[in-house]
Amino acid sequence: MAVKPTSEYSEGSIRVLKGLEPVKQRPGMYTRTDNPLHVIQEVLDNAADEALAGFGKKVKVVVHADGSVSVEDDGRGIPFGMHPEENAPVIELVFTRLHAGGKFDKGKGGAYSFSGGLHGVGVSVTNALATRLEATSYRDGQVARLVFSGGDVIEPLQVRPSNGSAEGDRRQGTTVRVWPDARYFESATLPLAELTHLLRSKAVLMPGVMVSLTHEKTRETQSWQYKGGLADYLVQSLAADPLIPLFDGQAYADGTSDSFADGEGAAWAVAFTEEGGVIRESYVNLIPTSAGGTHDSGLRDGLFQAVKGFIDLHSLLPKGVKLMPEDVFARASYVLSAKVLDPQFQGQIKERLNSRDAVRLVSGFVRPALELWLNEHVEHGRKLAELVIKAAQTRQRAGQKVEKRKGSGVAVLPGKLTDCESRDIRHNEVFLVEGDSAGGSAKMGRDKECQAVLPLRGKVLNTWEVERDRLFANTEIHDIAVAIGVDPHGPQDSVDFSGLRYGKVCILSDADVDGSHIQVLLLTLFFRHFPRLIEAGHVFVARPPLYRVDAPARGKKPAAKLYALDEAELGAILDKLRKDGVREGAWSISRFKGLGEMSAEQLWETTLNPDTRRLLPVRVGEGELARTEALMTQLMGKGEAAARRELMEVHGDAVEIDI
Repeated sequence: MAVKPTSEYSEGSIRVLKGLEPVKQRPGMYTRTDNPLHVIQEVLDNAADEALAGFGKKVKVVVHADGSVSVEDDGRGIPFGMHPEENAPVIELVFTRLHAGGKFDKGKGGAYSFSGGLHGVGVSVTNALATRLEATSYRDGQVARLVFSGGDVIEPLQVRPSNGSAEGDRRQGTTVRVWPDARYFESATLPLAELTHLLRSKAVLMPGVMVSLTHEKTRETQSWQYKGGLADYLVQSLAADPLIPLFDGQAYADGTSDSFADGEGAAWAVAFTEEGGVIRESYVNLIPTSAGGTHDSGLRDGLFQAVKGFIDLHSLLPKGVKLMPEDVFARASYVLSAKVLDPQFQGQIKERLNSRDAVRLVSGFVRPALELWLNEHVEHGRKLAELVIKAAQTRQRAGQKVEKRKGSGVAVLPGKLTDCESRDIRHNEVFLVEGDSAGGSAKMGRDKECQAVLPLRGKVLNTWEVERDRLFANTEIHDIAVAIGVDPHGPQDSVDFSGLRYGKVCILSDADVDGSHIQVLLLTLFFRHFPRLIEAGHVFVARPPLYRVDAPARGKKPAAKLYALDEAELGAILDKLRKDGVREGAWSISRFKGLGEMSAEQLWETTLNPDTRRLLPVRVGEGELARTEALMTQLMGKGEAAARRELMEVHGDAVEIDI
């Protein structure tokens, strides 16, 4: 019996969201919605960027009794003249357009050479999610004011002469007062402890700038102005005394570098403690990156290489002990402030830096500085070496305990498996790679210490309706099970994980349609016959890029290789190059036909390197098991041709065909 469609799908069904509507429809895509702190932070970041650019010495935040928050700076003031192309006041565009701002122009003479803003959605998101927003700009002897509600102008721009210090007027600067709309947040309460920490850290990162927080209800004011920088801040924050004196410093490119723009670099303070919790804070252009990112990875790499070099130079490493980066990092507390000309963040809320060059940038400055310090302070270096070696020995003992529980009856590993050297499953990972040629690149490009490669020949068997006791008749599936060290099982079975050989089982296939098919077949295998492996968080999907863009030098940025996962990312990269002033067609685009086309170095940089890759964990949502199983049956079941045809007829228009 045919099901009658409940609604018509036609040209009129397509809705185009305009202005700030996308933000109101899906606020979680643009900001954190647990509370309003992040939308306030967008305003604060603008004030901080003025100080970062050298035009402001004060940032004043007031939490008002009515729940609103105002942020005041003494920077240049937002321009309020008419935009030459948009026929609207610039200050209005800043608050009402998602991709309008002064931070796209990173070239010579740009308003903001270094800034936290990149996506261009910042303060306009704040405006969209506020019941009221008042913006006042003091500039060129005039005061401009306009008021918004829900992102719409409700009091048009008014400009009057400034009276200097009279009537509260200032010579220059911006004041923004926001009333966040409680409808868009799980809690309308601003977390004051987090706000206080954020403001204090801004003061640390901007030496000499006065940052203050006033509570209108209690009339209490806190102020911060640091001249000692990151080291003082870290010492005050530590719960235990450092093992050795703090290692701190800063270094920036001076314009002679072929790889980095003038002014790019980092400031850091690192402390090693033997007990207590560790403190780890990182920032990019004053934006807090709570989820870390590639600048943190650069610090980790620089510390590891320098300490390892010192230990090797003085022959301190006991026989049989192998150092890994986490041994150096285990007891390290740090505050890191990176300056990156063109930062690429993961997601709109900028919690993680994704810029690949930031690894080399930070590591390249930290490593020589620490090498010099260690060789000037050999006794401190020896103390640090003892701490690191002890961490390595503890880690290796834990790995050996796992080995002993395996017993002697382990099946012979498949011959085509290129195993890793480590036996510590917390760090080991195996890549199930499509084809021998890709397997060859992966073998050469991998980290031999903790990354294994198992090449798969051809399409894996569709196992959705295969009985469990018949699985091992298929060579590929037999090899996967033996390599992983876990037997096939059902969702309710008690599973012995003592033989598990890798903490991460990663599906790595081409970024094209055939690769997607292989990915689905392997996910079918794990969902159907290794469900507890997914439940325990051991299954991942690697995301190699489909395109490479060779970009010419632009402004202060040298020539670079940029990678895109798909058409959407490719479009975003090309848009960014156009905004940077690169002539249309001055770039070249390569499309990878498969992983086998990538060199070992490219595969490492884009797909295998933990610091720069994209690895997605495979999860089944809570309460979604039955729905997922029904969908998998529809997609993979042998007798489901009619259901699949209906699925394609209903949703076929949503699919982009890759020919």
